[in-house]
Amino acid sequence: MSTTTTDNDPFEALDAADYAFTRRAWVDAAPARVYGLVSDVSAIGRWSPNADDVAFEPGAGPWAGAWFGGRNRRNGKEWTTRSQIVRADPGAAFGFVVGGAENGIVRWEWTLTPRGRGTVVQQSWELLRLDPVLGTTRTDLEALRRYMAGSVETTLTALAQWLAEERSR
Repeated sequence: MSTTTTDNDPFEALDAADYAFTRRAWVDAAPARVYGLVSDVSAIGRWSPNADDVAFEPGAGPWAGAWFGGRNRRNGKEWTTRSQIVRADPGAAFGFVVGGAENGIVRWEWTLTPRGRGTVVQQSWELLRLDPVLGTTRTDLEALRRYMAGSVETTLTALAQWLAEERSR
């Protein structure tokens, strides 16, 4: 990509790889406990400001290849998604691709690293391909990345708080 690109670059000149990020937080729980929570996709609404009504498809569960659906919100809009689990390593990592492994649009991944009596939870978001539904200019995609990074920070904070409250019950 040219260094002379502008905020209004043609869609074709943009690179999806430029719009990935990772955020981390320490939580007061063992990796196995955290994995049990993040791999239970129906629980994401407890922490995420943008996703709810998430559920595995009939007969599916937290294993690679399984599918689940959910409802998302952003900027006053609401839509449903279908995602496929692409990584399920109990106690270590859980990942899925919105739209499925073959032709998905976004990859989400949680990685869990033991630290002291708790876990460093890392959540990553990676745009896999450009799609006009996400935006058609550099400005659109940078705004999406900022919005999603804020959502992940909110999710990680809420997860840490929920675990701390659970521990004190």
